[in-house]
Amino acid sequence: MTQKHFDVLIIGSGLAGLGLALRLADTASVAVVSKGPLHEGSSYYAQGGVAAVLGDNDSIQSHKQDTLDAGAGLCDPECVDYVIKHGPENIEWLIDQGVGFSLDIDGRHYHLTREGGHSHRRVIHAADATGKAIETTLEQKTRNHPNIQLLEYSIAVDLITTGKLGKPDDTKNRCLGAYILNQQSGEITAISATHTALATGGASKVYLYTSNPDTSTGDGIAMAWRVGCRVANMEFVQFHPTCLYHPEAKSFLISEALRGEGAHLLLPDGTRFMQKHDPRAEMAPRDIVARAIDYEMKKGGLDSVFLDISQRDHDFIIEHFPTIYARCLKFGMDITQKPIPVVPAAHYTCGGVMTDLDGKTDVKNLYAIGECTFTGLHGANRLASNSLLECLVFSQAASRSITKSLEEASASPRDLPQWDESQVTDPDEQVVVSHNWDELRRFMWDYVGIVRTNKRLQRAQNRIGLLKDEIEEFYSRFKVDNNLLELRNLAVIAELTIRSAQLRKESRGLHFTRDYPETNPDLQQENTILVPDNFNGK
Repeated sequence: MTQKHFDVLIIGSGLAGLGLALRLADTASVAVVSKGPLHEGSSYYAQGGVAAVLGDNDSIQSHKQDTLDAGAGLCDPECVDYVIKHGPENIEWLIDQGVGFSLDIDGRHYHLTREGGHSHRRVIHAADATGKAIETTLEQKTRNHPNIQLLEYSIAVDLITTGKLGKPDDTKNRCLGAYILNQQSGEITAISATHTALATGGASKVYLYTSNPDTSTGDGIAMAWRVGCRVANMEFVQFHPTCLYHPEAKSFLISEALRGEGAHLLLPDGTRFMQKHDPRAEMAPRDIVARAIDYEMKKGGLDSVFLDISQRDHDFIIEHFPTIYARCLKFGMDITQKPIPVVPAAHYTCGGVMTDLDGKTDVKNLYAIGECTFTGLHGANRLASNSLLECLVFSQAASRSITKSLEEASASPRDLPQWDESQVTDPDEQVVVSHNWDELRRFMWDYVGIVRTNKRLQRAQNRIGLLKDEIEEFYSRFKVDNNLLELRNLAVIAELTIRSAQLRKESRGLHFTRDYPETNPDLQQENTILVPDNFNGK
């Protein structure tokens, strides 16, 4: 088998991954690994838009303050300043790529909407399918670039480092590439790269109910942890307040922009309830709205609450929310006439692999960008539409750092050992994998969800210990496939999330525990940093 080598190996094909690939490809050879078709991932399904200071009445300081307020005392001010200052130029970059954002009624300015936690209209969007507009535009440019090789329907098995090979060639563990499984052929290839970037997205598939696509299994976070990278703030899982409640509507998000345009949350009898939980009512940050809905559902024994925008003009609703209108209509719900049944669901991973402002991790030549990271931007709760912004800004930052590194020193391809399957066999019973998948996601939802307790977390810790042992035994004995690799990674994510939640003895942002219901001011700026046993320092 001929080993492949690239200047840059990018694992993940959302906005962060494709953004990085396009910024590098004019001067470097790039490979992009995608678990499914190139566009598939959370970026594609993002509805709301990208937050950036674009309006005359807005300011960098205002956007920074809104981000800090939502982050509940855990944002890194330096990171917040960096990202928000670089926001407008990155929107211009998307426009230059050909992304068609929605125009205002005058047809000369871009329409900006407002979402929860924002003090101004600053979310630029393409109707209610912003992610699709961005991903399809970047996908076309990526497919047409001669320096980019696409490895679709492929999944990373693990990173390859000097430390893992037992052949450190300097004082710091260095990433050499990754093992990649082609899901169609079943073949695993060692791919060598001067620089490797993780752009694998979040880990919300660890929960039973999620707004995310099936690809969101925390692969990058788990792989980075296994090679010695620190991970931070995994207890902060954002539950989106409003996912469509319907047995056939798998993972369909109802954008926060509806509330930004005046939609009300209602109980089944038609009464509003958010004003009882926060003076900002429906425009409160997501963590507050999600907990309020969870409280009302448990208190009333409800299957869902309802979101009502029917008081707005019929044509306005269809023009601004055509995707949501069409999808709900498919299930017999006309949002221009009646409220939509909604429930909270796991949506965004605020913690992840620790990086600096260039996207560098603790392992040399390994970068991480996008939702798989902890940069300090989101703190204890992400401000709406800051996620795509983070992908853009850090793909720009990482591209500059990688380009500079490639210019300064050229690294020759390293001979990597091929994947060894001589001691494994085909699985005898796949039921073990499917059962563990189901058990893990259910106990994470029940014990490590929107509201937590010490007892629930301890139960989760007991379960994950047993599951990890079973999964590792299965991994060591049988040939790997996509389901097993994702399950192995989700087990790591579950363990990191549980450990982080147990360490935080307070309620702050997205982490709420009945045993410590108050925020502890002494823990301001205190992040939950987990250090792997094989961490070798910076």
